[in-house]
Amino acid sequence: MEQKYTKKQGQYLAFIYYYTKINGCPPAEANMQRYFKTTLDQLGYANITDWSPILPSENPGEVISVLIRTISVR
Repeated sequence: MEQKYTKKQGQYLAFIYYYTKINGCPPAEANMQRYFKTTLDQLGYANITDWSPILPSENPGEVISVLIRTISVR
């Protein structure tokens, strides 16, 4: 049978599942960084520099930004 997730992806999913079950809400990025002793880019999150400059939106008081790269989970 073909594996759906890598071992590391399975660890991330298990952490999110049990953290949510115990605490009643999903973990913040900082919780994952602390637990896995890693950085956001290693967790598959985008860095601030990966986003376009903030642009005004059609709605007053709102802005938009666009992710300008593909994120892959390792």
